[in-house]
Formats: sequence, structure tokens, C-alpha cells
Amino acid sequence: MTLPVESFHGNEEYQQEIMVAGFNARVSEIHRKTKETDISLSLNLDGSGRVTAATGVGFMDHMLTLFAVHGFFDLDVTAQGDIEVDDHHTVEDLGICLGQAFKDAVGPMEGIRRYGCSHVPMDETLVRVCLDCSNRPYLHYNIDLSDQKVGTFDTSLAKEFLRALVLHGGLTLHADLLHGENSHHIIEAMFKALGRALAQATSRDPRVSGQLSSKGIL
Repeated sequence: MTLPVESFHGNEEYQQEIMVAGFNARVSEIHRKTKETDISLSLNLDGSGRVTAATGVGFMDHMLTLFAVHGFFDLDVTAQGDIEVDDHHTVEDLGICLGQAFKDAVGPMEGIRRYGCSHVPMDETLVRVCLDCSNRPYLHYNIDLSDQKVGTFDTSLAKEFLRALVLHGGLTLHADLLHGENSHHIIEAMFKALGRALAQATSRDPRVSGQLSSKGIL
């Protein structure tokens, strides 16, 4: 869904920049409420990296902030979940909502580069994330983590988040740990690389008319 420019964040200066450039704002607002979680999320693909994250899962707030800052997305997200059970439902539903928001904001995937790839180092760690806005959900996850927990965060949930994201965002995504030891560094580098790769893939290219596909349609 393409929302009116003035409906997002009230940032008049940025709204004017979009209108001068002749583009509609690529934004989306998602609200998902289940018996396990209640999540509200807004996403601007053409933002400046402004983030508000209050999900009840501190580590995910940190990771979503890194994702948005390094992808130059504006992201507002609040969540209430059954974290007294564990973080699984909240983290998975955050991936669902972000995937839905991405798919809604980018629309029919016309005029974009479609592919993105980023290598991000963090100290001893190097992670690669490559993705295709293909409308064919697929996740390759080659990230081995030596720790089951980072603080109170269950590290296996990083994969669950990505799985939900690609399924609901229509993405083909390959995440590979090239080397690294520290689990925090690895997950952090992955989220930074995800933001950078998605920003590259969704960037507009004036040479692309319609969808970038030899078949003519994705």
C-alpha cells in the first residue's frame, strides 16, 4: 500500500523532498494482534535510520535498531507478548510484521534493483547476507552459534525471525557466517548486513522499467 506522504511521521521536510523527487513514499503500517502478541509497526523504506523500538525483548530492540540504522529505514515498533513464557512468539511475530510491512511498502517491486548483498565485519566476525526480492520465499541460514544465550536472548530465535521475515516479505535470503566466534558479534553483524542488503535491493534504478525480470513478472 502506498500511503499519502503526509501520513508518515509528520516529517514535512522529508515529505517535500519525496514530492520534489516525484516519488510516492514507500511506507507501511502493520498491526497484528493474536492471543500471544500485540504488535504495531511502521516502516519507511526511504527514511534516514530513525528508530523507536520497544518490543519487550531488549536484544531484539538492539538488533532492529541496527537493521534500520544501517539500512537507512525509519522504523517504529512496539510489542507486547507472552515473554513470561519465552521470547519465541514475540520474536517470530516481529519477523512476520516486518515482512508484511516490507512487502506492503515496496509494492509490486517495480523500478528497484531487486538484488542486494552485504558483507559486514565486526571485530573477529564476518557475515554475508545476500537477498533477492523475488516473491519466492526461501531462507538459507548458515550461521553456527556456539552460545545458546546472549544475555537472556535465545540465539536460535535469530533464525526464526529471518524465517518469518522471508515468508511474509517474499524474499530469497542467504545468510552465511564466513568466520567469527562471539555470538553477539555474529548476530549483530547479520542484522547490519540484512539492513544494508535490503536497502541495496530496494533502491530505485531509473534503468529498471517495471519488475527486473527477463520473464517480465516476478
